[in-house]
Amino acid sequence: MILPFQALACPLDGAALTRQGASWRCAAGHSFDIASQGYANLLPVQHKRSKDPGDSKEMVAARRRYLESGVYQPIAAATARAALAELAPERVASCLDAGCGEGYYLRELAAAAGPDLQLEVLGLDISKWAVLAAAKQDKRPAWVVGTNARLPVLPASVDRLLCMFGFPVYPEFARVLRPGGRIVQVDAGPDHLRELREIIYPRLKEDAKPAFVAPAGFELLDVETLRYPAALEGAGLIGDLLVMTPHLYRATAEGRARAAALTRLDITVDVRITRLVRTAPWSDASVSDGLCDAQE
Repeated sequence: MILPFQALACPLDGAALTRQGASWRCAAGHSFDIASQGYANLLPVQHKRSKDPGDSKEMVAARRRYLESGVYQPIAAATARAALAELAPERVASCLDAGCGEGYYLRELAAAAGPDLQLEVLGLDISKWAVLAAAKQDKRPAWVVGTNARLPVLPASVDRLLCMFGFPVYPEFARVLRPGGRIVQVDAGPDHLRELREIIYPRLKEDAKPAFVAPAGFELLDVETLRYPAALEGAGLIGDLLVMTPHLYRATAEGRARAAALTRLDITVDVRITRLVRTAPWSDASVSDGLCDAQE
């Protein structure tokens, strides 16, 4: 059973939020309206770095079309297995997707959870367009506009945290996870979308990444490599892949033109699924920052 996550925190003072009608309120009187589509904006203007942060409306639409094609369904299935492992049906568990986009991976996880598991779910993204699209497709989870840098979530209230091709902020992840809670982090492997990158860039940089080291406060459980070929049929699907990734802005004009001329592209999907467990209660001094580049 999928339920909305309740342990939200005021983005202004960190106090618990309580739902009152069509708004969330804290004890100090800060109030955040719930939109008619069912989401709340918990990203105060002073926490924004731009007027309209995150993915644009066009990028969100492209990602939705691409993901609904099923190309990344094996990633979604493997992520759901990793997140749901060892959750007991006799207690309510909670799951946060920190950078949920238009909600594809949470919807797949909800489908995999089945009726016996009670799971409180929260999807959070800095893009209001992404959260709007997610809320329109599934009313069961809680959906909020927010930032990983200041998660509007109470301390030690999350059992599972997804970070899909995103920007992990480990101090915040440590703060909101219960001891024993787990991060499921999905990152691009060295050959991910190599064929596309060979087309849009003059040459590829072969970055030798060091072995993953668990941040302070976490223990590395395991790293799974998921690798498979896929065929993209049609210029539209190829274009959606390019639009939904940072490669759109990094590619040269000539590279984008070469990609736009394609009607079929065989790609390699190559991702790493890393599981981390929270080993101790959170404290201000227990963790250090960590960021990664999005390469979906």
